[in-house]
Formats: sequence, C-alpha cells, structure tokens
Amino acid sequence: MTSAPALPATLWFTRCPVPTATGIAADRQWLTDEFAPDGITVRSLQDAEPDADREAHFTHALPGLFREGGNVPALWARSRGERTRLIGLTWIEERQVVLVAPGSGIRSADDLRGRRIALPVHRIAIDFWRAMALRGFEGALASAGLGLADTVLVDVPADGHPGQWAAELAALRRGVVDAVYVKGALAVEAARRSGAEVAVELDDLPDRRFRINNGTPRPITVHQDLLDEHPALVDRFLAVLLRAADWAAKSPAEVDRILGAETGAGAEGVAGAYRPGTHLTLHPDLSPERLALLAEQESALRAHGFLPEPVQVTAWADPEPLRRAAALNDAHPKSPLPTAP
Repeated sequence: MTSAPALPATLWFTRCPVPTATGIAADRQWLTDEFAPDGITVRSLQDAEPDADREAHFTHALPGLFREGGNVPALWARSRGERTRLIGLTWIEERQVVLVAPGSGIRSADDLRGRRIALPVHRIAIDFWRAMALRGFEGALASAGLGLADTVLVDVPADGHPGQWAAELAALRRGVVDAVYVKGALAVEAARRSGAEVAVELDDLPDRRFRINNGTPRPITVHQDLLDEHPALVDRFLAVLLRAADWAAKSPAEVDRILGAETGAGAEGVAGAYRPGTHLTLHPDLSPERLALLAEQESALRAHGFLPEPVQVTAWADPEPLRRAAALNDAHPKSPLPTAP
C-alpha cells in the first residue's frame, strides 16, 4: 500500500502589491496560524532571504507556491508549460487612466487618434508593464471605436528609471510621447508629482471589457503537484482567503491601512486608486463571466506575442478547490478571525 506523501515543510505565497485576500490574510498572520499545528511554515516569497527563487513569482516553478497576482505572468507561465491550475479569480477596480501633459488638448479617448502613445520596454522575462500599457490603451481606444493602428506607438526604454511609470512620465514631460497609461495607487501619486492630467478615466467606462488588463481579472494559481499530492492543504489555504475576504468586507479602515502597506503608497494614493467599496470585492470565484474576461485577455496577449502557446482558460481552471474551501468553512464554522494580531 502506497503511503501518502509527507506534508511539505513550507508553503509559499506570493502576491502583487495590490488588494488581495492573500495580502489581508498575511497581514493578520492567519495563514501562519492555520498551518502551524501541522508543523508547516508559511512564508512570503517577497519577504524571503535573497537566495529564495523570487523569479517564481513570474515562473511559478515552485511547487509549494500559491500565487495571487497579475494575469500576464500567470498566463505566461502556463503558456510555457508550467503545470499550474487556476483556482480563483477576483475583479478589483484599480483606477486605470490615460495621462497627458497639461495643455495638450487631449480630453477623451477619441482625442488619442494620431497621437504618440508610450509603450515601456523592460528587459525582463515577461514584460507585463508593456502588456499593461498595450491593453490599457486598447481598452481606452476601443471605447471610442478606435484601435492601436489609429495611434503612433512609441517604445520607451525603462532601464535606469527607478519607480513605476517613471520612464513613461519622463518621456511625457520631454514631449517624446503624448499619452501614458498608468494604474493603481503609486500611479496616482506619480501623476500628481509629474503634473500630468487625466484624459481618459477607464474606471468610468460602463463596459468592464474596456478595463480587462493585468489585474482585471486577477488569478489565484497553484501548482498541479501540490494540488495532486495535498489537496486538503489547498482547500484550507483557500478557506483562509475566503474568511479574510469576509473580514475585509466588514473592516474598510483596516483594509485601507493594509493596502497602504501592500502598495507602498500613502493615504492619498490609496484613496485615489481604490474607490469606496473595494473592501467588498476581495472574494474569488470562477464564474463564467470572469473566465470569459480572462479568455479575452489571453487572446489579446497571444495576439501581441506575449504567450508562446495558447492557454485554454476553462481547461486551466479547477473549480473544485474553491468549492471545497467554501464547504469547509460552512461545515466547520470557526470563531471569527481575530481583529488584531
């Protein structure tokens, strides 16, 4: 009789500096508390020693890793053949905007016709920054019945420019480009410092398909090896995330504090990037709508050359761990998660 695989000594998690249930659970130390009785250490890839494989945030080559982050690296890893599974999706608005120089006369998506738009170039394995800019401009332009072919694409080398969006905003100040795509809390602060003006507020567009991008929808992925060998651990991890999302829905002020720590932005950046109600949107699901939105993103990324092979999103998704996690919480209700460490 074959014995069950030994429990892993460590479970890893990684998340992007954005609103996630993983970030909430990590801040409150609930993941640590969940697995400590099993002798399992839960560690953040971001906080690990320098010799940890931090590239696994993009490659997901670490079998014991849970990842809640942008869909560009997640799709890329799967496209390259990494045996990951999609076990949840969230949709959290992050203020996506197109910025222009003061006095440019650009006031709408239609005004981008014939303009020079910034596409950053980062020398990294998967240039998700460039993918975000392409998709952000595609969404803005599509809202006016336009496409990238109606603009002038300008490559902006990002090496040597510290900080997010720094290269693009510097090109805007120099007059090299006419428009820059940015998103999130740090972008709000960077735009204010640079004096740039908002020409297109993608969050105001009624059709959310215009806002499909790296974080919308945002996937939770796990390695197939962990799912095969220790499905109960995956279920319990997701159960903690569901309880963290429940807690967040009742704790908006605490969520704002945690967002500040996660994003590295101040209160102004957080308030400007995340609208009231963000704390209500951290619950993952695998609804047909979210899967369809991710499939649109996959198709666009492949068309732009970011994915070496197609990813069949519905086949990639495994809804069973999330279903079991919800049932686990329902069948074994626990006392409310503590409100303070």
